[in-house]
Amino acid sequence: MNNNEENILKVEHLQKSYGNHQVLRDISFDINKGEIMTIIGPSGGGKSTMLRCINLLEDPTEGKILFYGDNILAPKYDLNHYRSKVGMVFQQFNLFNNKNVLQNCMIGQESVLGRSKTEAEKIARENLQKVGMEAYAEAKPAQLSGGQQQRVAIARAISMNPEVLLFDEPTSALDPEMVGEVLKTMSNLAKTGLTMVIVTHEMGFARDISNHVVFMSDGVITEQGTPDQIFNHPQEEKTQKFLRNFRNEQF
Repeated sequence: MNNNEENILKVEHLQKSYGNHQVLRDISFDINKGEIMTIIGPSGGGKSTMLRCINLLEDPTEGKILFYGDNILAPKYDLNHYRSKVGMVFQQFNLFNNKNVLQNCMIGQESVLGRSKTEAEKIARENLQKVGMEAYAEAKPAQLSGGQQQRVAIARAISMNPEVLLFDEPTSALDPEMVGEVLKTMSNLAKTGLTMVIVTHEMGFARDISNHVVFMSDGVITEQGTPDQIFNHPQEEKTQKFLRNFRNEQF
């Protein structure tokens, strides 16, 4: 969280309600270019809703989301530009089952970015190679394991050349033996300098990969800081209690 770094995304006083039920309360944080931010906390604390607000899959009730200083919630902001720059990898892989792996990684490039079929295929194959899935280019999603499908979903997301990539619990739908291959893929991606925001229950992974850790509970950010601050010296009781529950299993 170095002030000399370029700020890419800034969330200010974000709130989200469904009727009388307030899910997010006054959420604020900054993300700098190249930063890896992980969001941890108990289930039902608002982590995924916050990510969906950042990606505009949900409309925030109040607050601002600034992308390079411009409020994307302002009436005249070009949302298509923002959506082309901020990608997302979901819990469920959301692949098109009627298309093969290669086509899944090409379709967004052609329809959203206007790339030619030749260029889209070249980029798709390069990114499938990065995630170790190039040998499965002609396979349909149903022929793949969950871990393989998630790696294809990551290849599809990075084929769009996003400036920020959001991950919503990308390993939670996987069998335990498949979690490692996806986490390794994400670790490799982090080394490329891509800005990443990750909601995860994998505490060891969060500690090792992040520059910036946010602890969320009951719709608020309880505490945020470096991995050392949050995992080794948490100040808030809720953070301490949450991490104690994990410590015996994962640390």
